[in-house]
Amino acid sequence: MAESLRTGPLDGVRVIDLSTVVMGPYAAQILGDLGADVIKIESPSDTVRVGRYHVTPGMTALSLNVNRNKRSVALDLKDPAQHEQALKLIDTADVLITNMRSAALHRLGLTYADVAARNPGLVYAHGQGFRSDSDRAGNAAYDETVQAASGLVDITRRALGTPVYLPTIIGDKVSALTIVYSVLAALLHRCCTGQGQHIEVPMTDTLLAFNLVEHLAGHEFEPAIGPTGHPRSMSKEHRARRTKDGLACLIPYTPQNFRDFFVAAGRPDLAADPRVNGATIDMADLDGLALLADECAPALTTAEWEEVCAKHSIPMAPVLELEHAHEDPYVSDGHLLEPVVHPTEGPIRTIGIPVQFSATPASIRRLAPVPGQDTAEVLAELSGH
Repeated sequence: MAESLRTGPLDGVRVIDLSTVVMGPYAAQILGDLGADVIKIESPSDTVRVGRYHVTPGMTALSLNVNRNKRSVALDLKDPAQHEQALKLIDTADVLITNMRSAALHRLGLTYADVAARNPGLVYAHGQGFRSDSDRAGNAAYDETVQAASGLVDITRRALGTPVYLPTIIGDKVSALTIVYSVLAALLHRCCTGQGQHIEVPMTDTLLAFNLVEHLAGHEFEPAIGPTGHPRSMSKEHRARRTKDGLACLIPYTPQNFRDFFVAAGRPDLAADPRVNGATIDMADLDGLALLADECAPALTTAEWEEVCAKHSIPMAPVLELEHAHEDPYVSDGHLLEPVVHPTEGPIRTIGIPVQFSATPASIRRLAPVPGQDTAEVLAELSGH
């Protein structure tokens, strides 16, 4: 693997990030956090660079998040000389991540077959909206289309009464994580055999598999023994609750949880309810019990509920307001959102690394580069390779 002076469990691994938007760049960023030398090949039309910026064009909030721990090389892949430089960079790589459509990869001579002929040990991860062997293979795919095609919109329709999209790009981010663990598995295989391989990660398939873990439910069996959809998650009463002074996830799960919850709220009469005095909670009683919990939640402040729930092992968490996330003690103590000074953008906040390694700690070694910032440095290394 490529020579490296970096730290982390992927120290010495070189990744070429030939992707745009979020799925591919986020996957490459995680590999960079884990110690890989990530080289981002980009052009000025990279869509992740479009949007509001503070100082430098292209340095958007999203770009600052998904491009840290990378070096940026500006190359026009349609220019023969620069295309050859890109191929030479790929020759030095252990991993290539791309989410270009297959037609574009064929036009540019950057398919797996093209680059594996030059670098047979390469782990080539291709993220796309739909499987390459499906009739949707060439279709445009955005997070909303993937949420629809994976059944997630049907889940929200049934649970909420309206077919809304989740207000987060969950398809992109889940697929990015899938790329990461697939790349790591392929690197392990290469360590054992010396063989590289092609990895295809279709967003729709990935999110469908993710959704069905609990929501396949009664259709796990043939013939079906019940409907799809996890009952607790699908309940219209499944929501955060208003305390005396705010919002919290107060979610008693067991009969004992409910009894302790009702007593703490000053309603010992409800603790005698037969619905919370069996061995388990009947799924048919969830909505009714949830409404009782809604009525009881305002009896105490959020801080008081936090103390009560910790004492009685009742699942509980205050609702974190993103506007004030940097002030939350849990967030600040865990260095999950840290103030730093970017070389060109000035004071910014960077998202912390959520995983802790005892022997090979991950780290943020480079803040996101401006487009093309490292072209000369990387190409100079290439000429001396």
